[in-house]
Order: sequence, then structure tokens, then C-alpha cells
Amino acid sequence: MEDSKNQTDSSSNENTPKVTGIGGIFFFSDNPQETRDWYAKNLGFNVNEWGSTFEFRKVNKPDEISSMQWSPFKKGDNYFSPSQKEFMINYQVQNIEGLVDQLKQNGVTVLDNIETFDYGKFVHIMDADGNKIELWEPV
Repeated sequence: MEDSKNQTDSSSNENTPKVTGIGGIFFFSDNPQETRDWYAKNLGFNVNEWGSTFEFRKVNKPDEISSMQWSPFKKGDNYFSPSQKEFMINYQVQNIEGLVDQLKQNGVTVLDNIETFDYGKFVHIMDADGNKIELWEPV
């Protein structure tokens, strides 16, 4: 009886609009290729033209593989705009539509519309400190 209650509670939480993890760390570099090469040589990162992808399993869903992207961007790249910061964090979320509705109700600046790609849905917001944040709901 207790187990079935917990399963019901956890499945209803899967639709709660919220952040579920970090999906990526993006930062400016004077020379992104040299930065990727340095991390590959010295720290063993498996890099490609975008950076490096780290895969991991979720504790509560060990059969599910998730990922986090690490990417250096050329200093001054417009992808971080309108933020003036040297970095941007991507957060993995669930129920991105519900979360965007909630953020708008809270007066949060939503910078664009939700876009859908083969690998998930994305939207960008600004936090209270002027940091652009990327929200990603994986497929």
C-alpha cells in the first residue's frame, strides 16, 4: 500500500514545472578551439566543434541517460545577449510550457518563444542579476 502511494506521488511530480538539473555550462573564450584542445589534452575531455558532452544516469531513473553540455563560445558571441556576463547556464526542466507560464505570472523576462528541436525544447529567460538562462526540456 505504501509503495503504490509513493509511485503515484512521484509520477504526479513528473509534470510539475521545475528545474531538474544542469544541462550545460557555456562561457566566453578568446580562442574556443584552443580552450577545447587544452581540456582534451590535459583533462581528457572528449571534444567536438561545440565542446564536450557528459552523459550520466539519473539516480531515481537509472535506465534513463541524461547529458550535460560544456561549451566555450568566442568572446562577444551574441548567443548570450542581452546578458553582459561571461557565462550562461542551461538548466534541464520538465514541463517547459507550464514553467514558462509560471515565470510570466511571476514577472520574469522571457526572451523568446519555446523552440522545438529533435533533442528537446528550449527557451531563454533573464534572472534577477541580468544573467541569460537557457531552459531545456530534453526529449
